[in-house]
Amino acid sequence: MELNLSLAQEVIDKYKGQKKALIAILQEIQEIYHYLPEEALRLVSKKLGLPLIDVISVATFYRAFSLKPRGRHLITVCLGTACHVRGGPKILEEFERQLGIKAGETTPDNQFTLETVNCLGCCAIGPVVVADGNYHAQTTIRKVSRILKPLKKE
Repeated sequence: MELNLSLAQEVIDKYKGQKKALIAILQEIQEIYHYLPEEALRLVSKKLGLPLIDVISVATFYRAFSLKPRGRHLITVCLGTACHVRGGPKILEEFERQLGIKAGETTPDNQFTLETVNCLGCCAIGPVVVADGNYHAQTTIRKVSRILKPLKKE
């Protein structure tokens, strides 16, 4: 299946091909495709006049970027020290059980991607889960289904 790159081209055009806009361009392209397809990275490289290795270096340096397809909904479970001691691993296990995938995987229907991070910077309210950019504080195993329920309806 060939990827429609016209939307990626529109993003590049919006920034008038400015090299300094590379991160913003990659962010917008990822919003469109839910990851950074190789074809889009090649297009960015060509249109910005940057070596492909430089574009890929930026795309792999920042954890926010993904080179493999992500699900429509991104669930991130913090496993930093504060979240870990407050039950983060058990919460992760419950997400894995309810979604039927392991951390780092995407559901077969491409609806959910489950990821972990070592810290979200909000240790006082841990354990923390981020679902589609919405932070859920003091998460418990019982709250997992409440976090997933509205996302499953979309």
